[in-house]
Amino acid sequence: MKRTITKVLAMAACATMLAAGVAAAEDMEIAGVKFPGEKVVAGKTLKLNGVAVRKALIFIKVFAGGFYLENPTTDAKEAIESEQVKHFHLHYLTSKATAKKLQEGFIEAMEKANPPELVEKHRREIELYASWLDSDMAPGAVSEATYVPGVGVTLTYKGIVKGTIPGTEFAQMYFRYNLGEKADKALREGYLGQ
Repeated sequence: MKRTITKVLAMAACATMLAAGVAAAEDMEIAGVKFPGEKVVAGKTLKLNGVAVRKALIFIKVFAGGFYLENPTTDAKEAIESEQVKHFHLHYLTSKATAKKLQEGFIEAMEKANPPELVEKHRREIELYASWLDSDMAPGAVSEATYVPGVGVTLTYKGIVKGTIPGTEFAQMYFRYNLGEKADKALREGYLGQ
């Protein structure tokens, strides 16, 4: 009887270690940029959900991005709508994009990915966020967008906290532009680990 209990406890310990190993996020590298498997953001330990590279004109690598969640998922709807800390870390790879192009590109992508009535309802917030992209892209520069439930989406651009857009609805629009049906397919699939 004593051996049986010892075997059961040993098997349970092994199963726990295996489950912990499966749940642990791994570091990933894409386009020469390394993303840690875990990152502490807003006091929460987030796991790397996926990585992707944004390309322009087929061959220009614009940025490498990592998407972090408290509870990783491959489901776009869950990633967009869930109330958990979410974090995008973008590492720029080119100097080809001016601030004006970044701002226009953000507005166009938000318009494309979201229903027109939501875009009009949040036009001011979309334009405010775009205005924070106020300097040209440079290789090695970083932008980070973090959603904290009850706070909103905060943009840190080139090491400077630009501001926060409060509200769940805008946050869902922001994540829909990255992960929704009309988002760039390569980015969506990479960020969702598909």
